Amino acid sequence: MIGFCPLASGSKGNCIYIGTSTTKILIDAGLSGKMITERLAKIGVDIRKIDAILVTHEHSDHIRALGVLSSRYRIPVLANSDTAKALLGLIDEELKLKIFSTGETFEYGDIEVHPFSIQHDAVDPVAFTLRACGLKLGFCADLGFATTLVANQLKECDYLYLEANHQPEMVHASSRPAVYKQRVLSRQGHLSNEQCAELLERIYHPGLKHVHLAHLSSECNSFDLALKIVENKLLQLGGKTEVSIALQDQISRSFSFTTE
Repeated sequence: MIGFCPLASGSKGNCIYIGTSTTKILIDAGLSGKMITERLAKIGVDIRKIDAILVTHEHSDHIRALGVLSSRYRIPVLANSDTAKALLGLIDEELKLKIFSTGETFEYGDIEVHPFSIQHDAVDPVAFTLRACGLKLGFCADLGFATTLVANQLKECDYLYLEANHQPEMVHASSRPAVYKQRVLSRQGHLSNEQCAELLERIYHPGLKHVHLAHLSSECNSFDLALKIVENKLLQLGGKTEVSIALQDQISRSFSFTTE
């Protein structure tokens, strides 16, 4: 597949596919190796054709299959230095690690990658913008606060994968422990629906084609609520940008670089 597709999004595992005619990569590998292989097959991609895995941070729902995929298929794992050190302490299998510097753009095949810092409770978490086939794509989730840096990096994207994790009053009303609530609502936690909409207001432009709402909480959010809040904001901006949910239990809407 020449294009991109979120394979899974949420607390049970995260993985995104991006591919051109010559380069195929994943962002994170938080499902089992078997499940990633099966979901790739549904979009016509052989796991053995994956050229690299970009890692955002070391939490288990982003790295679950890193060891098996890297060791079995010799897939390079790309991470910044602090995240790489954390991975070595968490994963038993041999990793084929390559180090990038946060804030510095690099090329992997014909895909241009720019990692940038985000606020989350990990050692050195990042989000990414990618340029491929003349398009700019932004992938930004697992952050508690959208800094000016984040907004600046996500400007002028054609496609966005953006966190809309929770609705604050649903977090407060949930049966989750107080420490969970504090973490999620903190600046090191996750973006709420309103924070996602506010970020979109800062970075919206008429060329924004589609937004995947990512990492939705199964208990403290709902598809309808997240869509309503974000779509209403885009309507206020006069935009015609499409919005969909990045799903946890199945592949999400995919986009082809050849037709979009």
